[in-house]
Amino acid sequence: MSELVTGEAVALELRPARLPSRALAVLLDLAVALAVYVAVTVALMASTSSLDLAAQTALSIATFVLVLVGGPIAVETLSHGRSLGKMACGLRVVRDDGGPIRFRHSLVRGLIGVIEILMTFGVVACIASLVSARGRRLGDVFAGTLVVRERVPVSSAGFMPPPPPWLAGRFSGLDLSAVPDDLWLAVRQYLTRMGQLDPRVGWAMAERLATDVAARTGAPVPQEVPPPAYLAAVLHERQAREAWRAFGGAAAGEGAAAPVPASPPQAAPMTPPVQPPSAPPVAPPAGPSQEGRPGAPRDVPSDVRPGNGFVPPA
Repeated sequence: MSELVTGEAVALELRPARLPSRALAVLLDLAVALAVYVAVTVALMASTSSLDLAAQTALSIATFVLVLVGGPIAVETLSHGRSLGKMACGLRVVRDDGGPIRFRHSLVRGLIGVIEILMTFGVVACIASLVSARGRRLGDVFAGTLVVRERVPVSSAGFMPPPPPWLAGRFSGLDLSAVPDDLWLAVRQYLTRMGQLDPRVGWAMAERLATDVAARTGAPVPQEVPPPAYLAAVLHERQAREAWRAFGGAAAGEGAAAPVPASPPQAAPMTPPVQPPSAPPVAPPAGPSQEGRPGAPRDVPSDVRPGNGFVPPA
């Protein structure tokens, strides 16, 4: 992985393209360019057969320069660093800071590529790519560019760190209903990328986000809690509430901020069987019943007391 630092102090982890993939992309581009060059040359020879030898030679040189030199430059400029060969191999040409290339970058790479690729059959380009730590040829060095891989395995760049254990349940009483979704999205993006930010820039961003969240919740940020830990704990609390509301809290309203239960809710008691008419009513005990509900008061008549499911023997 190659770490490029942008103007916003963000470290980009890019995978530089190595010699085999770059050579395959160059061969594909040359095959397409040579096919176009041969087709254009045949068409010019058929249409300019009446001209003298000097005119035909000038047209051949102009065709060579336009097709084999100007063609790749135009394609890389218009496609922002993705020629046909690079598109097939999953490569892209970017600047040293990770930004898209411009015409001047493509022009320098194309002009130097005539010398190190066409005139030397790629020998100079292969040697320079093997010597360079990031696989750059001379055209990339002079143009300030880098060829990177776009098709890379999914990494853990989007991993959101959990809050510290000593903050578990600390913010369970906060009212998070007034925090908008775009602010939650900004907090999540910061937490997933705070390892790529400059420490000072990341700390300032965390303080600003924590201040915004605290202003919406109505409770200030505790002084002993760092802003990144506060954001992680509050976002974890919101996710826990959303999960409880979606999977275990059907009774909670759509906008209610219900706390996460400590234990799963108990199942509803089964309906007691109907007592036969001949059985006399039995008064339930005054203490707590088996289901955990308080018993009926003693001053309630026995014929209106709720049944407890017990049927005395005949």
